[in-house]
Amino acid sequence: MIKVGIVGGTGYTGVELLRVLAVHPQAQLHCITSRSEAGIPVSDLYPNLRGHFDLAFSEPDVAVLCQCDLVFFATPHGVAMRMVPELMAAGVRVVDLSADFRLKNLDVWAKWYGMPHESPEWAGKAVYGLPEVVRSELHGAQLVANPGCYPTAVQLGFLPLLENKLVDSSRLIADAKSGSSGAGRQASVGMLHGEVGESFKAYGASGHRHLPEIRQGLSQAAGTAVGVTFVPHLVPMIRGIEATLYAELHNVGDFDRLQELYEERYRDEPFVDVMPFGSHPETRSVRGANHCRMALHRQENSNVVIVTSVIDNLVKGAAGQAVQNMNVMFGLPEIMGLEAPAMLP
Repeated sequence: MIKVGIVGGTGYTGVELLRVLAVHPQAQLHCITSRSEAGIPVSDLYPNLRGHFDLAFSEPDVAVLCQCDLVFFATPHGVAMRMVPELMAAGVRVVDLSADFRLKNLDVWAKWYGMPHESPEWAGKAVYGLPEVVRSELHGAQLVANPGCYPTAVQLGFLPLLENKLVDSSRLIADAKSGSSGAGRQASVGMLHGEVGESFKAYGASGHRHLPEIRQGLSQAAGTAVGVTFVPHLVPMIRGIEATLYAELHNVGDFDRLQELYEERYRDEPFVDVMPFGSHPETRSVRGANHCRMALHRQENSNVVIVTSVIDNLVKGAAGQAVQNMNVMFGLPEIMGLEAPAMLP
């Protein structure tokens, strides 16, 4: 049994972690922290978890966290990097769902997150936890940086094209859309239903903090620096991400083998579903599930391959992928606790 702690358990990612861990047969919640809700039972704040957890939120205490086998950080950026060194020294393993350890270039990290990095040694040692790419590195890893939601959908969609060097890697386009839960649970006028309901907009079009993470992962897949244009959008739904991806094939004749190539690349991946050519995966088909569904498209007389990729931003884009990483780290079946299908309608 893995003794688990969660730091920052009151946001949407935190409660999604709790929902997934509630049915995990090898995870036992030891502590869950929240400075603002300390002393309040988990089930009082989240009634959907009544009968599953009898713990109350507590103040973060490193001594208590050091009693855990693994700690999840579901905190704002800048928190994990201050606490991780002490946990590492105690032999605790960590999956960080914030961006603190995702980027290897810490000058780039400081630029996008507005603060100097306080744990450069561990930033260099952290494993970027996209299991479909680094599964072998996750076995026995002590610190895993859980990928961002947009980067997960975008990277999984582009990977086969870049790994096989089939496209112009200098001209990649990722047009992505997310529900409002991606902005977190904090109060914000801009995220009120009266502000976002029946509206649709781009944001971060001049540059978004997920861009360097996407660029880093795609460059690694391509074996060279890539050029990628990434524009996120906010749509009036609660959860889900749809990424429409565009790339120019070097050889138009390669279209004939793309479907087979994608199916072969993800054949043994339990959480990636390559749909028939020309399908249109919907965000509702992955709601509440740890899956990425994707499909390939081509328009008439075009050398542009179009990939549509959908995930639940709170599951495969956050908590579900974090538990998937935990499973691999501890040598458990990768699908353990993540077998539930998506919720429909």
